[in-house]
This record gives sequence, C-alpha cells and structure tokens, in this order.
Amino acid sequence: MEFSVITAGESHGKGIVSVIRGFPSGVDFDRDLIDRDLRRRQGGYGRGGRMEIESDSVQVLSGFYHGESLGTPITFWIKNRDWDNWKEFISPEERGEESREVNTPRPGHTDLAGALQRGYRDCRKVLERTSARETAGRVAAGGLAKTLLRYFGIEVVSRVVRIGGVEDPSDPEPRDWAGLTSGSPVRVAGDEVEGEMMAEIDRAGERGDSLGGVFTVAARGVPPGIGSYRESRERLDSRLSAAFMSIPAIKSVEVGLGREVGEKPGSEVHDEIYHDEERGFYRGSNNCGGIEGGVSNGETVEVSAAMKPIPTLTSPLDTVDLVTGAETSAAKERSDVCAVPAASIVGEAEMAVTLTVAFLAKFGGDTLEEIERSYTSYIASIDNWYGGG
Repeated sequence: MEFSVITAGESHGKGIVSVIRGFPSGVDFDRDLIDRDLRRRQGGYGRGGRMEIESDSVQVLSGFYHGESLGTPITFWIKNRDWDNWKEFISPEERGEESREVNTPRPGHTDLAGALQRGYRDCRKVLERTSARETAGRVAAGGLAKTLLRYFGIEVVSRVVRIGGVEDPSDPEPRDWAGLTSGSPVRVAGDEVEGEMMAEIDRAGERGDSLGGVFTVAARGVPPGIGSYRESRERLDSRLSAAFMSIPAIKSVEVGLGREVGEKPGSEVHDEIYHDEERGFYRGSNNCGGIEGGVSNGETVEVSAAMKPIPTLTSPLDTVDLVTGAETSAAKERSDVCAVPAASIVGEAEMAVTLTVAFLAKFGGDTLEEIERSYTSYIASIDNWYGGG
C-alpha cells in the first residue's frame, strides 16, 4: 500500500484529523518533533489572533503501540480550542438559534467558486474547510514522515526568501538554514533584511492590507534514484510540484533555478558530473534542484513556492452579496497580515510526505528493518560502482 495522508476537519470545528496509511511498523513515535513543527506553523511575524487561542499538540488515536508504529492506519487528532467559541454556530449535528453565515465572498478566496460548485449561498460551508487551519493536519503527518526519513540521514529544512517587496539576498548552504532561521520572527536567514520584512508587514497591517512572499524548502541527504522517469505521474518533481501547489495560497512552484533556466544557455544551467572515492558521484552545482528527469540525483532537493497575500483584508475589496445580488464589501474574518513563515513549515511537511512516498516506493517493506536492509544494499551498490560491486 502506498504511503498516503488525508486530513479532515473544519477551521472552527472540533479539531483536525490526519489519517496516514502505508507507514511501516517499528518506527518510534517522536511527539516532540511533531509538536515542535506544529508550534512553528503557528508562529511567524504577522499572524493573527487565532494563534493566540490555539496551542496545537498532536494526540494519537491509532496506529501505535507503546510508542512504536504498528504498520496499521495511523490517526492523529489536533484539538481546536476555538471550537468552544463556535459550537453554537457551526455544530455538525444540529442548527443553533444563531448563525454566522457568510454571503459576501472574498476576492482571492475559494468562497465564491466553492459556493457555485456546491450550490451554497452561505460561503461558510466552503471557507471552514478551505481555511489554512487544515494544514495543521498536514504538518503533523509531515512530522511523522520526517521521523522515518531521519533514520536514513534525510533532513528537511526551509527558509523565507521574500516577503512583499523585500528579498533576502543571502545564499547560505541548506545545512545552515535551521540555525540561521530558528530565532527569526520571519524565518529569514539574512539578519540585514529581517527588520525590513517586519516593517513591511506592519505597514500592510496599518492600511488593512496583507502580504505574500516566497519560501524555499530543501531536503538534504536524499540518495540518487528516488522518483521515476518511467511514468509522468511518478516523477519526483511532478509530485513535489503538485504537493506544494496544494498548499493554500500557493500560486507558483519552482525546482532548483526554476524559471531562470529559460534565461540562460545550457552551459550555465546543467550541473557538471564528477566522481571520487569519498563522495561518489557529485555535481559541481545544483541548478536542477537535485532532480533530473524526475529522479533524484544525490544533490540537495530544493523547491521554492510563491504565496499570494491572504485574501481576508480588514479594508475589504468589492464583492457581490449572494442573497440580494447587491454590490458590497467582502466579508471580514479574523486573519493574518502575513503567513509566509508559517507556510514554509507546511512546505517542509509536503516535502517530507512526498519524499516518503517515493522513498517507500523504492525501498518499501512492511517493517523498518526490511526498509533498512533494502536501503543499505542499494547504497552499497552505488558506493562500489567502480569497485567491482
């Protein structure tokens, strides 16, 4: 069974559920890693009041026994504390006396498109599920994927590259990203632009606006041969692009140099190949982002994503009332000014989950021990490429 993740739950409902299938037995449960990532998702300069209410922590409902995975479906639960403030309005079982219907869809949100698709005039039936609150479930599943990848020396990290009009010109090695970004409110590696980004967010908030930006996620230690050139949907870059585009508000995804490859000659794009006994095959650069022909080549896998500004504005844009047809102002929900730092953590989760799918497709077995045997044999064959192996 292929490793897979599905989430359920609404923004102001009782909580968010993640169901993970195809995970091997014998993997230790690392609550600290998952809860740390959940806290990181909640953080970042520019987040709104919702994050002052929630204090996310994962609860395990199935799939583990005495702290070790069973190989059966895993269920995670993340409680919504804000449910207590909403249960009279959006109960899944019965209609309350009061309502918080939303009839004025926000430009840039799923409100109108989803309402037209489902025949709703109340956009809350759409926005409760399409809210980025759902990504808490993805981050929990991503933390589980990271625990497996960690056994094989694979580390997933991220950094914010741009917020609004402010870009970080620094270009540190991915191995340094975690240390450089851990203390930054905007998760940026370059100290010189941190203050500028925060000021940009402040100015947007003062005028009732919002900001987007760009983040990059890197996976270090990915061995060559993950993914496939066999079929289009098995390509690692295809799967990663789809995964990152599934994150709310992401409108552009690039692997390695991305669109810059269309501006340069081949001699400045393609990564030259070298080999020595200590490193094996390696590249003199990593413009392809660690993937060639849909297959990892042993270099760091790098994916960048551009996030649009949050659609909810305190100075709302024009829209149409779905009940009366009158032109009016869009609905205002409690929201963030900027969520790019938080989105980078969701990007880490999508990277980890997608790599785990491809990793298990190549080395998969029912148990961690089986996977380790397959992985060790494969790596030995690569290490002995010119040694008679």
